[in-house]
Amino acid sequence: MWQNIAKFGKKLVEQGLVESQFGNISIRRGDKMLVTKSGAPLDELKKNSIVEVGIDEPSDLDHIASSETIVHRNVYKYTPALAIIHAHPMFAVIESMLLEKDTIVPINIEGEYFLHEIPVVKGAAGTYELAEYTAQALCNHKGTIVFGHGTFTIGKTLDEAYFVTALIEQSCKIKYYFDLARNRC
Repeated sequence: MWQNIAKFGKKLVEQGLVESQFGNISIRRGDKMLVTKSGAPLDELKKNSIVEVGIDEPSDLDHIASSETIVHRNVYKYTPALAIIHAHPMFAVIESMLLEKDTIVPINIEGEYFLHEIPVVKGAAGTYELAEYTAQALCNHKGTIVFGHGTFTIGKTLDEAYFVTALIEQSCKIKYYFDLARNRC
């Protein structure tokens, strides 16, 4: 299983959806999750870069797990997710900071069809507040953007969570350039 996490860590970095030592990935396994360790370079993940922690309550290993483990844990508790990707895609972060409402509505056909809208939540990294808002947003959406921070996406597989991450970034990039061009005229 760690090999699958490593595969998507490498893809995220290669596609510019995250810098190497930022972001995190997890997979649910029953009442536990495999999650990347804090500071682990996503493009160089090894077996010892992943830690297994409980979903229902904190673990003795939480101190070496991702700083966003509390968010992953809450999302697994309150959604049907089996995989989570937290990335820092540049255009998604920019669009979240330009936003005047609490959602981004994609203007591209793929984003409109698959995402409908992208909720934007607020909260400091690694906090219970962020865990609450993220889980609430992901009850009805496959992805959300944390204001000024990055995305959390879910799926039944890492393939699905990765697809949503990439689509959010594509949708935000198109919207950013479209709004820029429209405002130049």
